[in-house]
Amino acid sequence: MNLLFDQNEDLTTRTPAEMLVGRNLRDLRNRRGLSLRALAERSGLNVNTLSLVENGKSSPSVGTLQQLAQALDVPITTFFETEQVEKRVVYTPAEQRPFAAFGSTQMQNLGKDLVGKVVQPFVVTLQPGMGSGDRMIVHTGHEFVYCLEGSIHYQIGQEEFNLQRGDSIVFEAHLPHCWENKGEEVAQILLTLYPTDEREEPGGRHFSLETLQKEISMKIAVITNDGKTISQHFGRAPYYLVVTIEEGKVTQTEMREKMGHTHFVAQHEENDHGGAGHGMDAGSHQKHASMAETISDCKALICGGMGMGAYESMRQFNIKPVVTDLRDIELAVQALIDGKLIDHTELLH
Repeated sequence: MNLLFDQNEDLTTRTPAEMLVGRNLRDLRNRRGLSLRALAERSGLNVNTLSLVENGKSSPSVGTLQQLAQALDVPITTFFETEQVEKRVVYTPAEQRPFAAFGSTQMQNLGKDLVGKVVQPFVVTLQPGMGSGDRMIVHTGHEFVYCLEGSIHYQIGQEEFNLQRGDSIVFEAHLPHCWENKGEEVAQILLTLYPTDEREEPGGRHFSLETLQKEISMKIAVITNDGKTISQHFGRAPYYLVVTIEEGKVTQTEMREKMGHTHFVAQHEENDHGGAGHGMDAGSHQKHASMAETISDCKALICGGMGMGAYESMRQFNIKPVVTDLRDIELAVQALIDGKLIDHTELLH
């Protein structure tokens, strides 16, 4: 997993960062079966922008890379990898920091090859006027920033912070944020990302509409028995209520029949109260695929209870599952629109 560029490489052997990122982006998109348009919808980026990045004709900003990493559910370092080599201890001498350059912005990776990538530390060097891009960023976990040189301006939600040398900030990364060097000198920051696996996060995390899709229109499916309340049993519920949201408002609802346990009576039934890892086998995944087919046009699935296998299957089908303790469909959908719906992954079984 060599992160471009290693400083001890011969300059003539280097592959331009844009080409490497473009190639990895295309491979990731193809492996997930996504078209350029589908990835554009998931990331909130323009189709033409994605095409230019994939073809190595555009230098993506750090913000753009973070949006793509969020949309593809991968660490940001994945875009720079050339081969897989994992280490439990990563030692990085100061004069051998792997780095990538995007225009005048440089990123030095201090955690290259770390197993699991649970911590992603970078030294980012920014010329005046450069920053994370023109869109607010949202991702999982936490973000820590330490200003090494110059100054950096951070906006987190409605709050603004001007970090000078020696200043630092740490915050929950689901809060919309962006950053820029507004000074007249080169700025350098230590940027450390702590992405969080949603399944392991205590108490769930805030689940914002902006993290699903930044387009005007989207559809959300809700597991239900009656069209009004959220069912606690994903496998047993007979219906989906599909809600269309446009510009933050519900414009249409539609009941759709859903396959469930009764359709698989000849097979081993899913036990709604199984242990961790239940429903993770290939047979169960096929059942979940049948259940998901009806809502393939939806970006998220809200339910009151779900097995771990079903949860992971939905994620593989590019449908974001959200387990809620709310029972009223109207309240849950509005909470999602308001960015206040919490994914209670502790309710998975």
